Amino acid sequence: MGIDNKKMINAFIEEHQLPDAFNQLVEQFYQPLAQRIHAQFQQGNKPLFVGINGCQGSGKSTLSAYIAQYLSNAYALKVVVMSLDDFYFSKNDRNTLAETMHPLFKTRGVPGTHNIQLLTQVLIQLKEKSHPISIPKFNKATDELYPETNWQCIDQPADIVILEGWCWGVPAQEETQLQAAINSLEQQNDSRGLWRGYVNQQLKEHYQPLYQLFDHWVALQAPSFDYVYRWRLEQEQKLEQKLASLGNTSQPSALMSEKQVFDFIQHFQRLTEHGLDTLPLFSDTTFILDKQRNIKSVQER
Repeated sequence: MGIDNKKMINAFIEEHQLPDAFNQLVEQFYQPLAQRIHAQFQQGNKPLFVGINGCQGSGKSTLSAYIAQYLSNAYALKVVVMSLDDFYFSKNDRNTLAETMHPLFKTRGVPGTHNIQLLTQVLIQLKEKSHPISIPKFNKATDELYPETNWQCIDQPADIVILEGWCWGVPAQEETQLQAAINSLEQQNDSRGLWRGYVNQQLKEHYQPLYQLFDHWVALQAPSFDYVYRWRLEQEQKLEQKLASLGNTSQPSALMSEKQVFDFIQHFQRLTEHGLDTLPLFSDTTFILDKQRNIKSVQER
């Protein structure tokens, strides 16, 4: 497997535009995690569900994609990778939520802006090895769902299911933690705490119950929320470059400026910081990141 594995890593690096240092990251952290997940899968007779949490730009998608490719190549497993981002409500649905609940729900991201009913349906189908299954796909450049013809189709039972998301796995806060505004966005737009209260309620009633389906939790632990802006800005710039390389310049307006990115991430500060405090307490694997998003160390439970 050695030569093939090396070829796979090199192809993966080229496909995802990663630095050569990714080889060391794989050897030291990613591959041992993939092997640990495989060992855990072998102990049961059912699909293994893996939840991956990390703030925006922390590397969740890259880690998920690598695990899937490694397990597929090394053990011929059927791996399904999903992002919580792909379950966002459409713009029209979020506008309706903004009109009926709170104006801040116009912006996608927080619990309450995802189609949890659809997510629950997909997870149960995967757990029961049903197929075919259609998994939605969200276009961040247009801030809308792709047409159903572009959705991911699962046509055979899954062995491993990976779901990654910036708030996936984060528990709800206590009521006392909701009282004080955490940033200028909340001070100016949610002085009565209605928005954050509804977000917390959604998390507690609709997201947390689904956590019980998952067998292995992975957390990518940022040094602090201060780095989310920098990482999210890099993510936006990468998306812009990708669209430009594909010749897609017809709808560039949904891409965000630096100020828009700063305003945008304030929606996530509360739960990101709460996740940094709580996720290492129960995650099976926690990768500790430095300021450049490199993994400094790993904690296993």
